[in-house]
Amino acid sequence: MPLRPLRPRLARSRLALLGAASALAPVPALANGMPQLDFANALTLDQVWWGAGIFAVFLLLTWRWGLPKVASVLEERAGAIAADLDAARAAKAKADGAATEMTSAIAAARAQAQGAINEAVDAAKQQEAAQAAVLNARLEAQLAQAETQIASARAAALGALRQVAGETAATVVARLTGAAADPGRIDRAVAAALSARGLAGVSGA
Repeated sequence: MPLRPLRPRLARSRLALLGAASALAPVPALANGMPQLDFANALTLDQVWWGAGIFAVFLLLTWRWGLPKVASVLEERAGAIAADLDAARAAKAKADGAATEMTSAIAAARAQAQGAINEAVDAAKQQEAAQAAVLNARLEAQLAQAETQIASARAAALGALRQVAGETAATVVARLTGAAADPGRIDRAVAAALSARGLAGVSGA
């Protein structure tokens, strides 16, 4: 590095050191200690008494007006917090009561709805059973009527069959023998033939 730029810097540093040394040099009035603790000086005593008086006045004002205001603010705040807590507890109790009532109402409505459903189901079953009974009775009546009609038609058909069979047998016997057949014997013979075929219940005309 070149030496020329360092010379102005060294000169300024020397001037600064000389200034600091002159500022820190003790003067005759400060040579024996800190002036703030020199109680032999009347100015120091006056400052101490004034400081004590100001502190006492400040303490008195604080104790007389400041602290009661702070205490009242704290009490008001505590009262507001207590009131808010009481209101919150009351609201919670009210909400719990409403929830309990709602639960009870829901349970009652559910039970009522279930009862109505059961009644409707029972009524539908009874109605269905009644309709089924009416339908079964109608079917039974129709079946009985049909069986009666079938039995009548069967009896009529078998009666006509016995008559036709008797007449046919009499005609055949008359042609074969050349004499009229005995109606009683013809009737008995036809009855025996029908009985052999399971038609014994047919009566003569």
